[in-house]
Amino acid sequence: MSEETIVRGQLPVRPKQPLRWITTAAGVAAVVVLHALAIQGTGFEPGLLVDGWKGMASFVADAFPPDLSWEKTIRPGLDATLVTLWIGLLGTTFSVPFALLLAILAARTTTPHHLAYQASRAVLSFFRAVPDIVFALIFVTAVGLGPFAGVLALICHNTGVMGKLWAESMEECDSGPQEALRTAGANRIQQVANATLPMVVPQFVGLLLYRFDVNVRSSLVLGLVGAGGIGLLINQSIKSFRFDAMVTDILIVLVLIIAVDQLSAWVRRRLAA
Repeated sequence: MSEETIVRGQLPVRPKQPLRWITTAAGVAAVVVLHALAIQGTGFEPGLLVDGWKGMASFVADAFPPDLSWEKTIRPGLDATLVTLWIGLLGTTFSVPFALLLAILAARTTTPHHLAYQASRAVLSFFRAVPDIVFALIFVTAVGLGPFAGVLALICHNTGVMGKLWAESMEECDSGPQEALRTAGANRIQQVANATLPMVVPQFVGLLLYRFDVNVRSSLVLGLVGAGGIGLLINQSIKSFRFDAMVTDILIVLVLIIAVDQLSAWVRRRLAA
């Protein structure tokens, strides 16, 4: 920097950085190429949707107005929706002990050994990698058609997802209290129970409520493969071409989802107060 520049109080002009622009251009080009390959691989053609308007119009005409008969549609739909809610509830709560144990073993700040960390991480990855609908198909072959297979499927998948989220929450919390207990001679269980868990309880509850919302929606899909609930009725309505009954069942599901969302939001507000 010259003395004249210093006197005038001006900063020197930085030279252009062509490497940054080249990297950005290469990144944008890569994204464009990936999207082009994805469009080609999925047969993404909006024109087909425009050409198929007659089929959509025929479907809508058959689906509306919804079938509002109490004995034939609404009452069975409400009963099946209640089963769907129970599937989501049990699939969430029954996975808590397994998810908590694996989360403690899978968090670097609480795991007792490196091998336990790697093993629990592998188990959580497996439960997350296998979709809940695949678990449902497996359990249907084991216990037969019905809600029990759906509950077992959600327990397995939710254990993997929630265990990972809880483990990350424990790794991100302040390790000071745990270090203080370790210095005072507390064992690993005492450190986790009296230092780590009390700090992450709000995050745990929030993640649990989020997973409950997701599991209620997932239990609807599980019904399509024979795991019970309102999804089974929707599948039967589609196969029998009773699209008006299908719309009624979907509206009942919509009410259930809104109610679950409002309940979860209320619980979170109470916890934050």
